[in-house]
Amino acid sequence: MSNKVMLTAAITGAGETTQKNENVPVTPQEIAESAIKAAKAGATVAHIHARDPETGGISHDVELFREAVRLIRESDTDVIINITSGGGGDFIPNMKNPAAGGEGTDMQTPGERHEPVGALLPEMCTLDCGSVNMGDAVYLSPAEWLREQAKLVQDAGVKPELECFDTGHVSFANHLIKEGLIDGEPLFQFCLGIPWGAENDAETIEYLKSRIPDNAHWSAFGIGRMQLPTVAEVAKQGGNVRVGLEDNLYISKGVKATNESLVEHAVEILKEQNLEPLTPAEAREKYNLRQPEGGK
Repeated sequence: MSNKVMLTAAITGAGETTQKNENVPVTPQEIAESAIKAAKAGATVAHIHARDPETGGISHDVELFREAVRLIRESDTDVIINITSGGGGDFIPNMKNPAAGGEGTDMQTPGERHEPVGALLPEMCTLDCGSVNMGDAVYLSPAEWLREQAKLVQDAGVKPELECFDTGHVSFANHLIKEGLIDGEPLFQFCLGIPWGAENDAETIEYLKSRIPDNAHWSAFGIGRMQLPTVAEVAKQGGNVRVGLEDNLYISKGVKATNESLVEHAVEILKEQNLEPLTPAEAREKYNLRQPEGGK
């Protein structure tokens, strides 16, 4: 399997993107259909968020996650499901009362963030490994909260993907590993070029991967116009890759993407380096993932 990598499609995310590209899926049906198309195009993993079917905005409703997962699992197409555990973490200070969240703040406790993962038991879930500035908001994930979340994920038997938006996040993820809160061979995901986190360049990727344990696996992705070039660089450096409408809305300047078109382009980039995506079955074996219900 040395010539194969795990290819993730981040299907919809939680950002305000639906007005910019009508291909961003919103309803559970749309999210499931897009995940299935991405899998048929070559994606190993579908990374899932939920959206409010009425507004298109972020939703934490477990039933929306449940319906999307059900439709994917009942299809004739296999794909590993990776559910976000990021939940509500956006804090926007109220300038008149900085201790209180202002308009747009969306905060959940660790237990609430874990709820879709605990209820649906996907093969994988993300675990954001620290707080970070994101535009005018701060994504809050305090250390003790993260320890609580990591334990919940561990107890559920789900494989965490350790999302690192900056170098300190890698350090904290390593502490979680040392504290026994991450089982097996760790999976890291380097999130690059997101203001104001780790830069998206070859040197940063080299540094980040040098800081993880010897038995760890890693992936990285870029956002916007750097998404597909990042696939090429990450694959060259030996990592797994990610594309999708969560992180990028265009195939090229002015040309709107779909999840499956982004996956197709990623597959072609991998072919240029004599690589191909792992099948879901191969990835489950390689990364010791739980088997989904139904045996897929």
